Amino acid sequence: MPKEIGRKVIVSNRKARHDYSILDTYEAGLVLVGTEVKSLRAGKASLVDAFATVDDGEVWLRNVHIPEYTHGTWTNHEARRHRKLLLHRGEIERLIGKTKESGLSLVPLSMYFKDGKVKVEIALARGKKAYDKRQDIAKRDARKEVERAMGRAVKGKYGR
Repeated sequence: MPKEIGRKVIVSNRKARHDYSILDTYEAGLVLVGTEVKSLRAGKASLVDAFATVDDGEVWLRNVHIPEYTHGTWTNHEARRHRKLLLHRGEIERLIGKTKESGLSLVPLSMYFKDGKVKVEIALARGKKAYDKRQDIAKRDARKEVERAMGRAVKGKYGR
């Protein structure tokens, strides 16, 4: 059976980039059972309200919803169980030190298949305040308006 090459995104957490300032990202493996992988291959998962914690030197992913596999039997998995993340010891030590700082948390950004294995991209992030979110929206709107004006100027000069 040939292995899949490349990266196939299953689900991404678009709201995380809006609610948090991303400081650093990590790629981690995931400890899953068979029916979870089958459900993920069907493209079903949700990272809404998901977060990661460091407990006793291990990193755990919590509140990720992977629905039960439809063709599963009594051995089907629990939809919102805690899942262990696989990281190098040095990365875990770094995360322990950083999360002890005030206001930093671990947020999953995306879940994807990489070379046939399920990976999750987690970010060390700081929560944004409401005014930070408004500033980001204002910057984005201003950039879009400049791009529109440049497009109109180019079309006005060269469009005829």
